[in-house]
Amino acid sequence: MTATTAHLPWSASGRADRPPAEARDADGAPQPPAPSLRERLCPPMPGSPLAGWLATLSVALLAGVLRFWHVTQPRGRYFDEVYYTKDALGLLKAGYEIDSSTCSGPAYVVHPPFGKWLMAASEGLFGYTNCAGVPHGDPELGWRFSSALFGTLAVLVLARAARRMFRSTVLGCFAGLLLAMDGLEFVQSRIGILDIFLMTGVVVALAGLLLDRDSGRARLVDRLAPALTRRTAPPPGDVGGGAGADAVVGVAAPGRQDRLRELYGPRLGLRPWRLACGVALGLSMGVKWSAVYSIIGFSALAIAWDIGARRTGGARRPVLGALRRDLPLWFAGFVVVPIVVFLATWTGWFVTDGGYDRHFYGNSFVDAWHGWWKYQMAVLKFHEGLDQGHAFASHPMSWLVMGRPVAYYYSSPAYGTQGCHDPAGCSREVLALGNPAVWWVGTASLIAMLVWWVTRRDWRAALVLVGFGSAFLPWLLFPNRTMFFFYALPCLPFLILGITSLAGLALGPRDASDARRLTGALSVGIYTIIVVLLFAYFYPILAAQVIPYSSWRARMWFPGWI
Repeated sequence: MTATTAHLPWSASGRADRPPAEARDADGAPQPPAPSLRERLCPPMPGSPLAGWLATLSVALLAGVLRFWHVTQPRGRYFDEVYYTKDALGLLKAGYEIDSSTCSGPAYVVHPPFGKWLMAASEGLFGYTNCAGVPHGDPELGWRFSSALFGTLAVLVLARAARRMFRSTVLGCFAGLLLAMDGLEFVQSRIGILDIFLMTGVVVALAGLLLDRDSGRARLVDRLAPALTRRTAPPPGDVGGGAGADAVVGVAAPGRQDRLRELYGPRLGLRPWRLACGVALGLSMGVKWSAVYSIIGFSALAIAWDIGARRTGGARRPVLGALRRDLPLWFAGFVVVPIVVFLATWTGWFVTDGGYDRHFYGNSFVDAWHGWWKYQMAVLKFHEGLDQGHAFASHPMSWLVMGRPVAYYYSSPAYGTQGCHDPAGCSREVLALGNPAVWWVGTASLIAMLVWWVTRRDWRAALVLVGFGSAFLPWLLFPNRTMFFFYALPCLPFLILGITSLAGLALGPRDASDARRLTGALSVGIYTIIVVLLFAYFYPILAAQVIPYSSWRARMWFPGWI
């Protein structure tokens, strides 16, 4: 029994385990040594950290240039900017959302305030249009800057998370590039509405979850190492490895703490990355309530990984070990912290007097909480009953094939106006349309991930499935609710991670044959080129460029896209 097996590195009797003999195959040839416990639980990161950062930052820089370039076009408010930009201005001026129709008094809004606080910050820096319609500074930059910034940040964080997940800088950059070249993420990064903040919060929480997985497992190995060394060291005076090698190490029977460690594994102490993940999830819920499902999914992954780590580390009761050793901080990270952070996003409502229902029950501290709870119940009732028809509403199952993208903006410039040089007329549109090569292949990758998890129990496949399911499946519970394709934005990072998993399988392990590596590299390279070319092809209808009507019509591949 060795530390690299799924058994304890020490025995209940206190006997030292013999060092393993050199492994040999059937012909007597020596075999490579089994991976150490550290290599199994927390494989090293690849290459130079500096090179990894430079590569992923380069992808993020490309994404940033694309998102900030002409971000103020089209001018004026379009689609739901007419609501959220005014809510953000109210937060900036009064600390709560103001009724834009009267320019005074509280507004009844149905989403938490954190995403609008982010927009308020950039409006304060760059400009806004006041309630009377008078512009200050550069209003469009004001309410779109934060969206572009967070859309760019999501690319960087996903690239770093994928690098850690797959232990490959190439695959990390590949994942970041796919997100940078997706049309839906691009469009949501250039409009003053909330969904880009929700998706970025989920991606940041994902990165925290992966960092916690690595740091927790590294700490587990470190705390197992002294016991392993103590149990495998030869007794004092035995330098020849003779009879003493089979003797009991020491003279004392294992104490209570040793027996508990044997059953459950060691305590791991404070886990800051788990708490950081909880903060990101709480802020995400402070943008939209739907982030609560990601909290459920991520928390399930975290405890499952804790159980697996303790089992690999040798705990005889890994489930009980995770419950006894890890559950308190798990509860703090995925229940207490998100709730506290979510409540903190409502600080403006609590510390001011004008918020909706702020004094409905009175002026005391308890009355304020009573009013806040009444407000939340009203919002819940609104969302449950939202079933009004809309020209661009769509069923969640259609999101996977982009059956009904949303036209945020459309105009038809005549010949000789707004740069239109086609006598037949032109079109100018902002269409919330994903990259077909990303969404369609990503949807297919979910099937591959399910097969991969069932046959190999690969934790990365489980992460893709749980992360996607947490963002997508809850919408199926409300078939009559009015829904839109851009609600699927938090699903996108997990579709991309599914594609990245397939790319890693295509490339093969580092010790694969040259032919295998070359074939895999060519297939992944061709796919990447297709993604980039499709983004370039659809770019005019993503960025409100004026193009001939015939060119616009050629990009409408399906009737549902019109």
